[in-house]
Amino acid sequence: MKASTDFSLENHGSIFPLRPLTDVACSWVDQNIGRDNGFQPYWPNVVIEHRYVTDILEGIKSEGLAVTA
Repeated sequence: MKASTDFSLENHGSIFPLRPLTDVACSWVDQNIGRDNGFQPYWPNVVIEHRYVTDILEGIKSEGLAVTA
């Protein structure tokens, strides 16, 4: 059975930490964002600038994955 939430997202104003909670989510982050994409000191948790959040969430949802904010 698929987990109900694949990612958790937090809003810290100018940055949004995105945390993968499942193996599928970890794979998605690795394939679509990558460890070397910007400053990612908490990999596989991803630090996202506010201007990219909407596009990344749309990409996650288009793959049928779920995000809890």
